Amino acid sequence: MKKNILLTVEDVVKKYGDYTALNKVNISVPESSIYGLLGPNGAGKTTLMRIINQITAPDQGKVTFNGEKLNKNHIKDIGYLPEERGLYKKMKVGEQVLYLAQLKGMSYNEAIEKLKFWFEKLEITHWWSKRVEELSKGMAQKIQFVVTVIHKPKLLIFDEPFSGFDPINAAIIRKEILQLRDNGTTIIFSTHRMESVEEICDHIALINNSKTILEGPIDKIKDDFQSNTYEVILKEKNLVSSQEFDILSKNENNYKIKINDNFKLNQTIDIINKNFNIISFKKETPSVEDIFIKSINNE
Repeated sequence: MKKNILLTVEDVVKKYGDYTALNKVNISVPESSIYGLLGPNGAGKTTLMRIINQITAPDQGKVTFNGEKLNKNHIKDIGYLPEERGLYKKMKVGEQVLYLAQLKGMSYNEAIEKLKFWFEKLEITHWWSKRVEELSKGMAQKIQFVVTVIHKPKLLIFDEPFSGFDPINAAIIRKEILQLRDNGTTIIFSTHRMESVEEICDHIALINNSKTILEGPIDKIKDDFQSNTYEVILKEKNLVSSQEFDILSKNENNYKIKINDNFKLNQTIDIINKNFNIISFKKETPSVEDIFIKSINNE
């Protein structure tokens, strides 16, 4: 079933003097999805996230949130975890999270209830009376994650959310992000870690040189980047290229082949099967990293 679109960015332009940070950028973020916002450093991702959060405004174009033009009333419906974190180092954790939760419009009692839930869930109740300066970077990250999600916004924006986490805590936060998505929250997820994109994103947009160069469901984009390449495992080790296919690489009896134009898959399998014993024959799907590099290099 096709999902409704929660956020659209249409032909957005943002300039700083003579520098164009965004040049007619377009994205459409479906409800209850994890949307990967990708691009090299300086591509314009942070500027776009700041516009969605109304920290700055576009010079041209339109941003629509939940069917309405983005406005100040939507601030309560958006949670933002920036890459550059900011907690008051001298304050105690409990005092600070209560203060920040109430800034998001929560009552004292509601904030206490929700904070208790999250602190118990992440097993960090013993941090309540610690000062922020006593926490490691990863511990502080957990606190900021809680503050970002505490008011149950419709849209969460995470900029490098796993930065500073060891593998165990990264897995914990990844699980929570997936659970938030499954419970109906829409998430924009910006990262340079392509393996994280593979694991959790439903849709992606690739921004380069201030423009959107790729956007859509991740499965469809992978299909579009298929290159007629297959991994073939045989019992034998003496397969050679032919008019039907080229061998791109070989490791013992494991071959990577590309079927040449004008030849069909079934033809190729039949030809190989006449002289060799096929153990497996599967299509190679490009990784997000492969797609990222190819798209940037072709720009």
